[in-house]
Amino acid sequence: MVARVAPEQKVHVVQWLQEAGEVVAMLGDGVNDAPALRRADIGVAAGLTGTGVAKEAADLVLADDELASVVAAVEEGRRIFANIRSFLLYAVSGGLAEVAVMVAGGLVGLAVPLLPGQILWINLLTHGMVGVAFGAEPLDPRQMAQPPRPPTEAVFTRPALVRLVVVTAALAAAALTAGALTHGSDDLRRTAVFVALGAGQLGVALALRASRSGAGASGRGLEVSVLGAALLMAAAVWLPPLQALLDTRSLPLDVAVVAVAVAAVPGVLLRVWLRTRPR
Repeated sequence: MVARVAPEQKVHVVQWLQEAGEVVAMLGDGVNDAPALRRADIGVAAGLTGTGVAKEAADLVLADDELASVVAAVEEGRRIFANIRSFLLYAVSGGLAEVAVMVAGGLVGLAVPLLPGQILWINLLTHGMVGVAFGAEPLDPRQMAQPPRPPTEAVFTRPALVRLVVVTAALAAAALTAGALTHGSDDLRRTAVFVALGAGQLGVALALRASRSGAGASGRGLEVSVLGAALLMAAAVWLPPLQALLDTRSLPLDVAVVAVAVAAVPGVLLRVWLRTRPR
């Protein structure tokens, strides 16, 4: 506890904390607080009772002078950052898995594992329809128990890159496995790869969703988008107009079950992994 200190002493306290590796937030309302507000990583001034000098020096001005607003701002910032990381893992792993499947398709006897229209359809559903829903994901309560991240920390840390590689490999392996286990024409096997790759990405999206504790209907956007994407994936396989558009074939029930089963593996593995730590 530090009380009745001079302005330069407040600056020294902020500097000592920063040199110790801490991320420092300074709250103040007076002229004497201005130097420390400027020096802190985040300077917060009182909007109602604060002086003009304090407001000019601060990075953030509280319109209601309530400390609870600071907590709400931190929660929102951590929610946004976590959602950006989740979306990048989801989108980049899915895109790289598609490239890997196209490159390694020969391993399962498919020179062209996916047609251009099929790739576009997967991307429209997974990156467009589902990807947008990540922006509205609620805050994982575990995020507020984590220490502040260093300001220089990249969005993709080393553990995140490891996770990206593993998820990408799992998605590609699932799609190729579906193709290898399917017997029949190339079009039928290609459709199995199409279903497994699309469903696998939807499973990863569900694995990355935040905790739903206390979330109402407005917080279920990701589940709704995944359900809609899954229905459209099924329509692409079994509706004649979309079959003609995307060059897909109706899958026998046993083939469809196998494709969906192997597609679930990446999402299940990722969900188990994430249970040990926040996103």
